[in-house]
Amino acid sequence: MDRKRLEGKVAFITGASSKRGMGHAIALRLAEEGAKVVVTDKFAAPKSVWAGDEGWRGLEEVVEEVESLGSEALSFVADVTKSREIDDAVSKTLEKFGKIDILVHCGGIRGTVGVPVVDFDEEEWHQMFDANTLGAFIVSRAVARDMIKRNEGGKIVHIASAAGRIGAPGSAAYAASKWAVIGLVKSLALELAPYKINVNAINPGFFATNLRDDDATTKSKKAGITIEEFRKDEYKMLTKMVPLGRMGTMEDITKLILFLVTEESDYMTGQDINITGGHLMN
Repeated sequence: MDRKRLEGKVAFITGASSKRGMGHAIALRLAEEGAKVVVTDKFAAPKSVWAGDEGWRGLEEVVEEVESLGSEALSFVADVTKSREIDDAVSKTLEKFGKIDILVHCGGIRGTVGVPVVDFDEEEWHQMFDANTLGAFIVSRAVARDMIKRNEGGKIVHIASAAGRIGAPGSAAYAASKWAVIGLVKSLALELAPYKINVNAINPGFFATNLRDDDATTKSKKAGITIEEFRKDEYKMLTKMVPLGRMGTMEDITKLILFLVTEESDYMTGQDINITGGHLMN
């Protein structure tokens, strides 16, 4: 049997408690490749508006899924905007596993959609940057400190957004906060290169995840239709904008993440990679 590509590695993944989130899918994929997995999120078990998700148990269930794949797992409820909580989760991870080889930062929020800058609430703007940008800094700092100390290399991947590259009318705070994440990634890549730590970002386009739940709930009520009907209509509308003719899947994301956290990407750092089905090409 071929050796699993991440055997002996420890992966720390934020934003992993949503059933239909990227963090959840990434945790399972890295576990399949042999990694010990640590999953964190602000909420232990966030609600999902998808039919059939009512019994989802969040982090607890993710840990069980990882263990069913034959790997070890830990979970922590930790808010990425609070350095004490993240530092504590990292410290306990090091106590248990002795190291962190991989950081995949998925934690973040989308915020209110469809509000122009001239009408946007200042407090929500601060919340967006705290969750998406400050959080990326806090998690990167906590993990990078140990990676530097061990001096054995490492892989750091941040989930940014295509919106951070092209802008998003009605979602300026989200787009701006994700553009800031890309700037952090490029700066951090230069700082950590002497330690053989690769730092990259991916820019997802249209993906059906729990990040879209609040918008789907609000707009479906306004239109007087069910969330499922709204989601089908949205899928048709969004796929018309994608040259490959479909929205992205979790498998699309996990394939790219796996490349970025293995030795196959050893000569790649400071990149923000679009994964948009051709919607964004530069």
